[in-house]
Amino acid sequence: MRGLQWFNALSAGATPVEGLPNSLKVADGVLGEQAVRFIAVVTDAQNRFPRARNGEVGLLEGWGLAKAVDEAIACGDKRPLIAIVDVPSQAYGRREEALGIHQALAAAADSYARARLAGHPVIALLVGKAMSGAFLAHGYQANRLIALRDPGVMVHAMGKASAARVTLRSVEELEALAASVPPMAYDIESYASLGLLWETLSVSQIEQPMADDVARVGDCLVSAIKDIDTPDLSSRLGATNRAASSHVRQLLREQW
Repeated sequence: MRGLQWFNALSAGATPVEGLPNSLKVADGVLGEQAVRFIAVVTDAQNRFPRARNGEVGLLEGWGLAKAVDEAIACGDKRPLIAIVDVPSQAYGRREEALGIHQALAAAADSYARARLAGHPVIALLVGKAMSGAFLAHGYQANRLIALRDPGVMVHAMGKASAARVTLRSVEELEALAASVPPMAYDIESYASLGLLWETLSVSQIEQPMADDVARVGDCLVSAIKDIDTPDLSSRLGATNRAASSHVRQLLREQW
């Protein structure tokens, strides 16, 4: 419910966008003095796809995100897009695979990337889980990533139980490994050490944001929008733990 709570708090007084799945909340409002579009994926207990009833990003969500972002691009005003992220996973299921969830999520990621390259400032606010393909489809293409400091805010390719099975380790062994290998960790501090976050913020009530929390986050979002000077993602490569990635890119540029 974090995504919904923060969407409602930040978009108070905004105009809802109709014609989208119930699992998507989209509204056009004002942040600072600028028109913006707020976008969130939320839980929908009546979702026609059972695998997407707990905030997962599935077929309806992927295509819906693409539609919401494409409509913003079509407006022609380059309004900032604020992606509020609390997504536990992509929707795993046979129907999802058969009906092309890879295409639906790729469409969402593509729309966010096209918006960013077209000059729309794209900001992702991480208020809960940002996991797996769901995060790739909703939030990861942002110019700036902002995360709230809280144990419930985490980023990873898969949940701990799934990662333990894939790596043939127990959850306890996986956590021990994560303590020394930042990319394997789930906590937001380890993720920040990779240089991918623009800012981290502490709030007093992350589950039920107070007025001061909303004001602080709003100010940070405005600052992030103003900080964007290029449409690419080069700002993510400056951290010590990304030194190898930066070196590889340098060598590729020299050779090509």
